[in-house]
Amino acid sequence: MTVNFGVIGTGAIGRTHIDRITNRLAGGKIVAVTDINDESAKSTVEEYGLDATVYPDDTTLLEDDHVDAVIVTSWGPAHAQSVLSAIKAGKFVFCEKPLATTAKDALEIVDAEMAVGKQVVQVGFMRRYDQGYKQLKSTVKNNEIGEPLMIHACHRNQSQAESYTTEMTAVDTLIHEIDALHWLVNDDYKSVRVIYPKRTTKAYEHLQDPQLFIMETLSGIIITVEVFTNCQYGYDIQCEIVGELGTVKLPEVPSTVMRKNASLSQAVLTDWKDRFEDAFDAEFQDFINSIERHGAVQGPTTWDGYIAAVTSDACVKAQETGEKQEIGLKERPAFYQEIENVAAK
Repeated sequence: MTVNFGVIGTGAIGRTHIDRITNRLAGGKIVAVTDINDESAKSTVEEYGLDATVYPDDTTLLEDDHVDAVIVTSWGPAHAQSVLSAIKAGKFVFCEKPLATTAKDALEIVDAEMAVGKQVVQVGFMRRYDQGYKQLKSTVKNNEIGEPLMIHACHRNQSQAESYTTEMTAVDTLIHEIDALHWLVNDDYKSVRVIYPKRTTKAYEHLQDPQLFIMETLSGIIITVEVFTNCQYGYDIQCEIVGELGTVKLPEVPSTVMRKNASLSQAVLTDWKDRFEDAFDAEFQDFINSIERHGAVQGPTTWDGYIAAVTSDACVKAQETGEKQEIGLKERPAFYQEIENVAAK
């Protein structure tokens, strides 16, 4: 079986996914594309030599019976409506983060998926497919360092465009840590506060950079995440879990070590796509394989998207107020608890 994909949004990330499905992965084919910029959609078809129909909008794309699954890589605020329409049309959905920009929209998607009776939506939290994060998860699951007490993490980007804002630090950058860290320790968030350290001169005047997020889980684990989006030296993701019996850290990304001009050096990545390329490939191959073998997907769920939406909203309020914000999540439906139990086996 070949999974026929429709792509909603042909910007940078959309084209990246089109490239991996067309040129690197097995079992998938791009048969339809659409973008708010019609020329972008047409040029994408030409660039990748696709045998694909260009549609004027997601509504007409979703009416195509040849489309089995859609990839939603459009502007974030448009995600929720596209996902809801895709579920109604009987399509599988891979949605890049955010699933939705409000908790209300995320819960509407939750209800729509539960009405289908199986998981048909996967959210693009690719770190769960990264080998380093999988090793951290295994260490915690096997109780090798005892009960987790603290997590120290950092997310550093070399630089950001002038359009990047203080709020985007939470909703676009920290969002990956929001998902990955609570997944690592299987514990939901209770509260968050934000501290603004001395501001770097390398950021535009409207951006507070760096920022330090301090989160607490329901069991009392304290998580500190440094987000520094103009660090200058490269793209750097770090994570250390401190347990009762020991600690475990995310491994460094392999790179060559050079001896030259009386110095010893090792390269640092500068592009997030390079850092997580293998994880992106793994998540999409899993998405395709799950549809083919099980008729349902098994990656990060709409409930995970809901958790991220509520938590990032609390982070933004903490940025604005300077005060600790409580993170109030609704009770996890049995539908998603069962999915989580199966995934944990």
